[in-house]
Amino acid sequence: MIFGPFERMVAVRYLRARRKEGFVSVIAGFSLVGIALGVATLIIVMAVMNGFRVDIMDRILGVNGHINAYGVSQSIVDYDAKAKELLSVPGVISVVPTVEGQVLVTSNTNSAGAVVRGLKHEDVQRLPWLADHIIDGSLDLYEKGEGILIGARMADRFGVRAGQELTLISPKGNVTAFGSAPRAHAFIVSGVFNMGMTDYDGGIIFMPLPMAQTYFMFPGSVTNMEIKVTNADSARAIALQVAGVLGSDVRVLSWEETNGPFVNVLQVERNVMFLILSLIILVAAMNIISGMIMLVKDKGRDIAILRTMGATRGMIMRIFFIAGASVGIIGTAVGFAIGVVFCDNIENIRRFIERVLGTELFSAEIYFLTQMPAKMEWQETTSVVVMALVLSLAATLYPSWRAAKTDPVEALRYE
Repeated sequence: MIFGPFERMVAVRYLRARRKEGFVSVIAGFSLVGIALGVATLIIVMAVMNGFRVDIMDRILGVNGHINAYGVSQSIVDYDAKAKELLSVPGVISVVPTVEGQVLVTSNTNSAGAVVRGLKHEDVQRLPWLADHIIDGSLDLYEKGEGILIGARMADRFGVRAGQELTLISPKGNVTAFGSAPRAHAFIVSGVFNMGMTDYDGGIIFMPLPMAQTYFMFPGSVTNMEIKVTNADSARAIALQVAGVLGSDVRVLSWEETNGPFVNVLQVERNVMFLILSLIILVAAMNIISGMIMLVKDKGRDIAILRTMGATRGMIMRIFFIAGASVGIIGTAVGFAIGVVFCDNIENIRRFIERVLGTELFSAEIYFLTQMPAKMEWQETTSVVVMALVLSLAATLYPSWRAAKTDPVEALRYE
């Protein structure tokens, strides 16, 4: 469809607010604002949800690995040799032997459950979410096999700092005449980390692997092996090869199986939010239809005059198509700009609103993160923009067609 200068000029004049058809221009303005808000809101919400998903999964996979192999009936022995064998599997880049156990953390004023993970010092250094986020102390005592690492929230809860002791009680203890007695031991805190995830900062303790093997009574063995691969999406297929190498005594689970419900919930929530927020753009497009129909009715005499002066039906249709499409295109462009700027500055905007309102909008205890994440996927953003443009342009077709079908004789007769 080719638009000439005459059609563009008339369309722009029709969009200008004049006293007689001011109400029509107000409706067009509301339609433009509606489309802009719909596009901006959809871009912002989808970016925030993508940010949540990517940030949380990066932290979970950055600490836990893509594949976990657990001993079914007993612990995994000869784990170093098996780790070397697993490194020969295509796609496997690292294997981390681990000892895991549950403990009760106690102090003079508090007590809470926690999970202890025994890792080698070199394996801890390969975890950027842990080694690069030590906020108190260091890895020196951990490297010597004499200290543990705790999260910032656990340190605040029990009032301990690096260099002080924390008592851990394991339910798996020595067998006595009266049954199994829990084992209590005081450990020196080598360092305090802050990953930005409340589950880890408040409930995970990292312990040197030899110390964990002694404390949980797994001499020369580990409870599980964490495996990282080059591509997280291929973890399920590689897990099958890992299971073939380790045998039937070891249960192998990929990260999709371990975190399946969590990942599915995020995806369903994301799709539902996309559908709900798309209705804002749809409602704004309906406003374009109503506004354009009113404009066509108000301009009935002008249409008749243009037709008698030689304007074709195609020219009339193009005039009103340009008028309606301009609202949708400008609204989409404004919404796109607002969405991009908001996503790039979302954390600063959140802090500003919190200072103004004097309340916390983003609780770390609820959302598991310490700052608001936002990650725009340009393919998704492009689909939002294309959807808004298609709905806006489609909304102008019927009013434009109706204007082109106007009979000039009938229009002048009833004026």
